[in-house]
Amino acid sequence: MRPFQQDRSIETIIFTHGDSDGICSGAIAKTAYPNSQVYFTSPVSLVKKLDLAKGYKRVIICDIAIDERTSTELLQRLKEVAKESSLTYIDHHPVPDKSWNESWLHNDPCACSSELTYKVLAHRLNRDVRRVAIYGAIGDYADDSDSVKLWCEDWDKRTLFFEAGALIQAIIYAGREFDFKRYLVEHLAKDKLPSDIPEVLEFASKCSQLEEQLRLRIRKQVKSLQNLAYVIDPQGYKSKSAIYAAAYGQRKVGGSAEYRQTKHSYDISFRSRSPVDLNHILREVAPRHGGTGGGLPEAAGARIPVTNFKEFLNDLDTRIGEEEHKLKEENITNKCH
Repeated sequence: MRPFQQDRSIETIIFTHGDSDGICSGAIAKTAYPNSQVYFTSPVSLVKKLDLAKGYKRVIICDIAIDERTSTELLQRLKEVAKESSLTYIDHHPVPDKSWNESWLHNDPCACSSELTYKVLAHRLNRDVRRVAIYGAIGDYADDSDSVKLWCEDWDKRTLFFEAGALIQAIIYAGREFDFKRYLVEHLAKDKLPSDIPEVLEFASKCSQLEEQLRLRIRKQVKSLQNLAYVIDPQGYKSKSAIYAAAYGQRKVGGSAEYRQTKHSYDISFRSRSPVDLNHILREVAPRHGGTGGGLPEAAGARIPVTNFKEFLNDLDTRIGEEEHKLKEENITNKCH
């Protein structure tokens, strides 16, 4: 990957996430501000990476969750950036606390960042850019929002899902190839169909082949608790593994754990078909076992020391059951309403 080089002739820098929602958000922002550079980063790295914002007239941040451990430092750093540049922070992950009430923050947990980015920058965009927002929504399992459902009526939904599916699979296959992801942003910002972008269909096909092999492995390896099904070291995509763990384990929540030797811990990805808020539950349960956790209500992650892993899973399984029982009694079936 090429090192980032600041270009003084460029007015805008866009920080975004490297998944499909982040890439589509970044592409929408670049459509609004073509004279811009795109830099991919993560919640834990954002504080330090903001040093790259110095000298830019405009700073746009998309789809970067606020890391709770560094949230105080990050907020202070962002306030400093806002004094020197026009700052826009667009995100759909839950904010840590009420201190995050700045005018430059645009947050809605019930929409994906692509949808929010289009809405925030709509005054600089034409309606066709909504198609890129729809790709991002599909990639983030957020295509059921009122706005996205309305936007989909302007297109053949079958074509939208074909294009979005090819894009999503290619992004997953690319992994940490950020030059390729930047290349995708450039093409999407020019309203190119994903299927017309070189290498997208090839990468998507390879990803699907690997996913099929992964699915068949998980069908044999999955283990089920009372409310949670999980797989350990599936040798494949974690988020997809969590989905198939839930499916073949016949539970509403699935988890996929990968061992990290340098940390002597498991990194775990969770996906939920239940109305429980995984973000809230993991933030409560993970610290009790020496770990960290959080994310979105239906898609979250955790890092847990190996020695505490089984106890963590049992505790989490119990809390999911308790929360599901509570929501059933309160007749709550939708996380956003």
